[in-house]
Amino acid sequence: MRPAPLFLLPLLLAACGSPEVKAPDAYDVSGTIGGDWGASPRLRLALVGTGLPGAVTNDSRRGQNIVNTGAGSWQFGFDLPNVPAVAGVYQVVVFDDANNDATFNPLTEKFARNRQWLIYSALSGVLPAVQVPAFLPGGGEELLPEMHVQQGWNLYNRNLPLGSSNPSPAATVIGYDLSR
Repeated sequence: MRPAPLFLLPLLLAACGSPEVKAPDAYDVSGTIGGDWGASPRLRLALVGTGLPGAVTNDSRRGQNIVNTGAGSWQFGFDLPNVPAVAGVYQVVVFDDANNDATFNPLTEKFARNRQWLIYSALSGVLPAVQVPAFLPGGGEELLPEMHVQQGWNLYNRNLPLGSSNPSPAATVIGYDLSR
């Protein structure tokens, strides 16, 4: 006897391995989104940055959840890769995906970021100063000063002085707020 196709649907969906949608605070990075985004924005998050020695990252196809909490206010959660393609310096940005292609385009889409940098290092040690790649606007400008980092994800807050607790290990980041 063959199983009815309807009974196979849950098995097929489970096999696809689609990521489960979680509450915003259950993701690796969480915070709030605020500001003027216009009428009916299509907000999406992306991990952007530069790896060492110069690979540019623009990844919006990561697990994420954005929940509207009222007029011009949202809570979000975003998952970081366990090991990114390359060690480097990244930020989570929010953007209005105006063309609904799930790709962040800083030249044509409204976006917001903050002054907190997520740094991935394969080893603990001193990270040399990082500069904006020459082919990007602001090329050659210092992005980050030399600093000591731990193996894995680290959080550097440019609003605070560099020191023993800045940067800090960042398995989970809470309060990574973004606003326009």
